[in-house]
Formats: sequence, C-alpha cells, structure tokens
Amino acid sequence: MKDGFGRSITYLRLSVTDLCDLRCRYCMPEKGVCKKEHTEMLSEEEMICVVEAGAFLGIKKLRITGGEPLVKRNILSICEKAAKVDGIEELCITTNGVKLPGLARPLKEAGVTRINISLDTLNPEKYAYITRRGCLNDALKGLESALSAGFSRVKINTVLIGGFNDEEIIPLAELTRKYPVDVRFIELMPMYDGGDFGQDAFISCDVVLKALPDLIPLNKDEGVSRMYCLPGSQGRVGLIRPLSHQFCGDCSRIRVTADGKLKPCLHGAEEFSLKGLTKQEMIEVIRQAILSKPFCHGELSSKKRSLAGRNMNQIGG
Repeated sequence: MKDGFGRSITYLRLSVTDLCDLRCRYCMPEKGVCKKEHTEMLSEEEMICVVEAGAFLGIKKLRITGGEPLVKRNILSICEKAAKVDGIEELCITTNGVKLPGLARPLKEAGVTRINISLDTLNPEKYAYITRRGCLNDALKGLESALSAGFSRVKINTVLIGGFNDEEIIPLAELTRKYPVDVRFIELMPMYDGGDFGQDAFISCDVVLKALPDLIPLNKDEGVSRMYCLPGSQGRVGLIRPLSHQFCGDCSRIRVTADGKLKPCLHGAEEFSLKGLTKQEMIEVIRQAILSKPFCHGELSSKKRSLAGRNMNQIGG
C-alpha cells in the first residue's frame, strides 16, 4: 500500500516486549520500566493478527524488536507463526545478542532470516557502563553463535556517541574484515531524558568518514543506511544519519509497540490502537495510519527532542 506521498509501505517493525535484560543508558531507565498488566499488552494471537493484517496491505518485511525480544518466553512460537504468514518474505530480529548462544539456531529454524545485534563498544568496561549490567563476552558469544547458525545476514548496530565510543570507530569497523558482518554506525537520537549524555554526545556520522578514509562508497544503499566497505573486508560499513541527513522521503516502515499502538512515524506523537481489534478492524486502522503517515518528522538535534512520546524500548529499536 502507498501512503499519501506515494511511498510504498512494505516494512513492519513489531515490538513483542518493552522489557530488557540490559539497561542501556540511551534507551531505558536504570531500574527498567514499570511492568504492565498482561491484558494491556498484545497477545501472541494479536501479534500474528497484526502481521496478517499488515501483509494484506502489502507488508513484506517484518522485524521483531523489543525491548529485548529474546526475553519473551514464546519468542520462538511468535517467529515461527509470523514466518508462515502469506506475503512475509523476510523475517528479521534485533537483539542485544546476550541470549543468542542458546537461541540462534532455534530462531533460524523458526524462520528468522536476518539478525541485527546491538553492540556499542568493544571495551569490556565501557560495555558494562553503557548497558549498566551487561558483559561484553556474552554479546561476543552471541555474535559468534549468530554467524555459526547461518543467517543470510548478520548486522551490528552501533550507536555513535561522542566522548564514549567515537575513538573505537576503527576497531568496530575492522569487525567487517574479521567477520562477514555489516557494522552500521547510527547517530544518537534525542529520545531519552536520562541525563547520561550531554550535547557533545550527538555527533555526526561524518566522524566515521574521517576516521576511515579508505572507505569505498557502494552504489547500492540499504534502506536508511548509506553503505561502504573497507578494502579486503568480508562485510560492509553503514552510516545511518537520522539527525544530520533526514531520510524520511524514502521511509517504507511503520511500527507497532508491544502494547498495540501503531506509530506511522518513529518521531511522531500520533498513535493508532490495535489492541482488541479483529483482523478486519486492524486492516482498516493500519490503512488509516499509513494514509496519515507524515512526509517527514520534526527537527532532531541535541537541543530538539523527538516527539515520539516514548523511550526507544517502549517503541522498538
């Protein structure tokens, strides 16, 4: 289905939980989130109904997100059922990777085709700091498990934070030489008021180009990511610039939160409720939401906070 500006909306990001086993400082509070009643959240049956309704309207790519989706006890069942929905051609999942050693192969068998792993540093102390409770070795074991499981593509998502990991650009990019992975640097978005990062944290992906002068631009971009590669690498380097280079004109996605709210735009306040609806009712609400999708979001900067109205873990990373 096309939105009001002629963009084909083919990509649904579905959050299955707002809970996480880590507490990343740009994403959620140190004590986690207030756990909602079970009846307030989408059930497994409703999640699959959302996917079916989306597929009816032309959704082809589905990404399962959180919070941390792998803390969801029925995550394998959700993935297996979602992968079988007519029209869904690609099922992806975004995870911090900590639970992948025990779940990578089962996820592959359930129909997941691609894995994105969030990894902001290769320094054990910095990893413990940014996640508040995580162990870098667990995440690296998760990466190895994902590669061993044989997904069609494994990507590493790195939130670029000035004064924290901007000196690690080279070693992080070098992972594309060591492994057949894509490393994508993502500009920090002003979505959480935790006070952990000042204005200097919001830096442009231009610092990546300066740190890696040997990067070779690739002709084909991938979604919102501008793609490059290092000479002799197995994988690619991507730059995602939500602050310095708005890419709304090519946006093909909608998002559904774990409590059943459809967001036509990540950085917009508008939400449409899907909880408790029949599939036909969901189809009509999704249609309405797609047609209401704005052409672009408002200004984002160190001084201009997102209008999303939720932290990232409450929307789906």
